[in-house]
Amino acid sequence: MIEKYNIRTDLALEEKERFESDHVEIQGVSLKEDYDEEREIKVTTVKIETENGAKIMGKPVGTYITMEAPNMAVPDEDYHKEIAEELKKFLEYFVKKDKEDYSILVVGLGNRKVTPDALGPYVVDNLNISRHIAKEYGKYAMGEDEICLTSAIVPGVMAQTGMETLEIVKGITRETNPDMVIAIDALAARSSRRLNRTIQISDTGINPGSGVGNHRNAITKETVGIPVIAIGVPTVVDAATIVNDTMENLISALESSETLRGVGVVMQGYNAAEKYELVKELISPHLNGLFVTPKDIDETVKRISYTISEALNLLFSKGHAHK
Repeated sequence: MIEKYNIRTDLALEEKERFESDHVEIQGVSLKEDYDEEREIKVTTVKIETENGAKIMGKPVGTYITMEAPNMAVPDEDYHKEIAEELKKFLEYFVKKDKEDYSILVVGLGNRKVTPDALGPYVVDNLNISRHIAKEYGKYAMGEDEICLTSAIVPGVMAQTGMETLEIVKGITRETNPDMVIAIDALAARSSRRLNRTIQISDTGINPGSGVGNHRNAITKETVGIPVIAIGVPTVVDAATIVNDTMENLISALESSETLRGVGVVMQGYNAAEKYELVKELISPHLNGLFVTPKDIDETVKRISYTISEALNLLFSKGHAHK
């Protein structure tokens, strides 16, 4: 099988789909799908269970839950409340509170000045932060017996701070001793229809800057010393992907259309690998560094960040303990 053109995606679901389209079964990787017809929410759980599966998928061993909702990009408050409720349920799957005063550090990754990358900072803006209140006045000041001590940091990007995000997070965890880190970041998708309509949660940690191809030191349980849950939303798609898809559509049109049949005769002699090589040659090298984002990205990122912070606020609130 020809080596696939290197298509940028941070979604485990899309990595799995890529192999399914070639009818390749991956040992050590399982996929489960649930669809809520009424609310049009599709939930896919990809579990990478072995090192072999991790190697093929190019993602660490762990669980990746992806929520897809076409209406997530629509300004419907009630719908976003439902998404927040659903998201909270999936977060509960990962956040196992095993003591009374559970402490969580939320890390809003990304650059506040670049809208597609501002998801993490925006989420932190709307969080109910409680650690300082409990430290100052005791947990009873918050009217709860069992509380979740939440603290948050927006570490900025390396160009702003001169520090790796991992260095900042390690320093903070060493000083404040949280039980878990929840990191939020913008991602890159393979499919433009998933942009701003998908939320991925995983227990494998995160690579800051991975959405735009900057591979920084990973924030994971191994590097930080405590569990790291990652929440990501794809806000950009690689421009080369769009060209690739367009070319594939053109090739199929040439093969099936009556009008274009003459032009398509040449293509019929090509096998899959040769067609793929042709597409690869047609993709301009200048497109490799381009990422495309929808034109209404400002409003959409604000809306989705608010939905995620609402889910986290629900998770941290009273009644979510000893699950």
